[in-house]
Amino acid sequence: MLGFEAAEHTVASFFVIGYFARYQSKLCEIWNGMVKFFSNLIAIIGVALSSSIVMAEDVDLQLLLAVDVSSSVNYDEFGLQMQGYANAFRETAIHEAILSGPHKQISVAMTQWAGLNDQELVLDWVVLSSKADALNFARRLENLPRSFPFGGTAIDQALKHALSQFSISPHRGLRHIIDISGDGEISVGEMPGRTRDEIVAQGITINGLPILNEIPDLAEYFQKYVVGGSGSFIQISEDYKDFTRAISLKLAREIKGQWFGV
Repeated sequence: MLGFEAAEHTVASFFVIGYFARYQSKLCEIWNGMVKFFSNLIAIIGVALSSSIVMAEDVDLQLLLAVDVSSSVNYDEFGLQMQGYANAFRETAIHEAILSGPHKQISVAMTQWAGLNDQELVLDWVVLSSKADALNFARRLENLPRSFPFGGTAIDQALKHALSQFSISPHRGLRHIIDISGDGEISVGEMPGRTRDEIVAQGITINGLPILNEIPDLAEYFQKYVVGGSGSFIQISEDYKDFTRAISLKLAREIKGQWFGV
């Protein structure tokens, strides 16, 4: 019996060895195929990551325009604001400022804001690198609808929303600016001073354009609680009819990165 069992084990061993010998080349072929597949997959992922890095276009400035559309801004005044922005981007001074930096291009986006939950990105980031780009951007500006028909004045939330737009931008700027305009102090939400300081700590400058049609000392309020950062400044607009002049000077100055047009 022992001899018979040994013989059985021997036959079984030869059978197993023969089986694996028979399929060894096939297993090696499958293994090599898997190695090749995963190597190609890793290469594809690497190329995709490299492409995404290349797509992060370099610009001299990332400029976020934050526009007040709260209840204190009637529809005529909203129209004067948007026409003022459009007129500014048609001016030669702006075209020259856009081309003045080392990359000779900037990226711009626009938000509209009002109450605590009333903030919207109305123009996504776009690169301006020529007069034609600026003129096309101007046409888009003057045709923008109003996002919110009414609402409180939540400057703190407007700044937080403006800050969040930089994280979704496909561009890399040498400078980062939030350009916020408005005609009033806060009516809802927190005071903006703490958020202003947090934004400035991230290397982002906040410039302000107070419109003095209702509050004569609004510039002092903006200076104390809203603006901040390297080279920050305030450009006063006496009223909405003065908006084109004020925003044109302001944009030329912040795009060029120094006092411009005096």
